[in-house]
Amino acid sequence: MQAGRPEDYNKAGIEPISCHSHNDYERQVPLYDALNVGCISVEADIWLQGGDLLIGHTEDSLDRSRTLKSLYLDPLTSIVGDRNPDVDLIDGKDHSGSLKGIFTANSSVSLVLLVDIKTDSADTLPVLRDQLVSLRKQGLLTHFDGSRTIHGPITVVGTGNTNFDTIIHEKDRAIFFDAPLEESSTDPNLYNKDNSYYASVSFEKAIGKPSLLGDLSDEQIKKVKDQIQGAHSRGLKVRYWDTPGWPAGEKIWGQLWKEGVDVLNADDLKKAKDFLEKESKIF
Repeated sequence: MQAGRPEDYNKAGIEPISCHSHNDYERQVPLYDALNVGCISVEADIWLQGGDLLIGHTEDSLDRSRTLKSLYLDPLTSIVGDRNPDVDLIDGKDHSGSLKGIFTANSSVSLVLLVDIKTDSADTLPVLRDQLVSLRKQGLLTHFDGSRTIHGPITVVGTGNTNFDTIIHEKDRAIFFDAPLEESSTDPNLYNKDNSYYASVSFEKAIGKPSLLGDLSDEQIKKVKDQIQGAHSRGLKVRYWDTPGWPAGEKIWGQLWKEGVDVLNADDLKKAKDFLEKESKIF
């Protein structure tokens, strides 16, 4: 695994696809492998150590050279700068709402950076917020200004140990919440598009195991349908993680798409791209 560079992103003609790069930081080139496939969402596990945010799945795997800033924030800032050559991102102005997004094929698509906080939220969120300040001031981040959501090239979503109460009390919110799908589909007053972005859950936990070939019972299909419709009614995008592997996985993906899920949670990006292109699930 190595840190990528903006030139590693072969941006010309890449179609954004409804794919979430699960544990993205474990790929050969984090961020860029996902972008070159067209993934609109990437995942980074962060740990607060020594005042910085380190990236890794477990504490034993951490390396001080692999940080949120070096693997994600700095490269994304460079890519957005390249996409907006006529804008001076260091002129001190807020360019919110006027910047082109990551993908040349559809500049309106915002890339989701799903930040999975592994350490204590009370200690970690302030550091994350500080590292996002320059991106927010430049207008790179989707944010809620107290009355409306203004979309930017990058949307940051907190999951894991992220504290929801802290998120909703921020006056200028540039970190949105990954709401629990089972609750977001039943409680109309708690999670909404102003404080949350995704509504996520483990597929096996929420729906149960399918048959060996990936078939779902009528009861399971109804549960999927109800959860997706409930989350969508609140303006949230649905993501199931821990979906079955192949061969059942492809059939499960097909059923989820039929019911309107918003992103595929993928470990194998090629399989996700092939499936989505076959299903014409591109933007």
